[in-house]
Amino acid sequence: MTFTDQLRKENDDIFELIFEHPFVTGIGKGDVPKKALEHYIKADFGYLTAFMQLYGIALSKSAAREEIGFFNEKINFVLHSESHPHHNFCDHIGVGYEELQGYALPPTADHYVKHMFYHAHTGSLGELIAALLPCPWTYLEIGEQLTARYKPSEEHPFYPWITFYANPSIVELEMIHQLNKIADRAGIAEKEKMRDAFRKSCQLELGFWEMSYTCEAWPSKERAQIK
Repeated sequence: MTFTDQLRKENDDIFELIFEHPFVTGIGKGDVPKKALEHYIKADFGYLTAFMQLYGIALSKSAAREEIGFFNEKINFVLHSESHPHHNFCDHIGVGYEELQGYALPPTADHYVKHMFYHAHTGSLGELIAALLPCPWTYLEIGEQLTARYKPSEEHPFYPWITFYANPSIVELEMIHQLNKIADRAGIAEKEKMRDAFRKSCQLELGFWEMSYTCEAWPSKERAQIK
């Protein structure tokens, strides 16, 4: 069993909670509250901007040109391709994509981003990849799960979103391959750090869906209705 096989097995509980989250099942049913979709897009736009910066740090930690080229390609992928699922949500709710950009990250998304930057700046390349991997990995399996469970046709309101993420890509496969190579030569302490980074990112992926569904916001006098 590879290191990433172990990670997937150890975190199956979180993956299953993600698959059954009402936001995720709502995508499959074609029924997600408009406010939740808006909140998700606002947060995910900022999150993906940070993700590109994290890929840049991973690039700077890479020694081989193949690795440098990979992370450079992934920056371009997020910048130019991963806006398509956002457009699907925006078209569904009738809100322009530009209107949902530039917002501050809600608490959970803010914590998630800072968790990844922590491993980027204080840890190894293996730690950083372990912190990054749950995002593309869970989305791939979400797409596959929704496709198998709901068998969406082209008339499904979220067909573009589901099919975008249901297609296996070099992102997951190459990052898994890289992490396994690093784990093969890593010591026990290093592997534990990678396990911890991966587990927490899985938990924060679940938290991101909950944050979006509940429209989580920072505490304030107005929200608490303190007079």
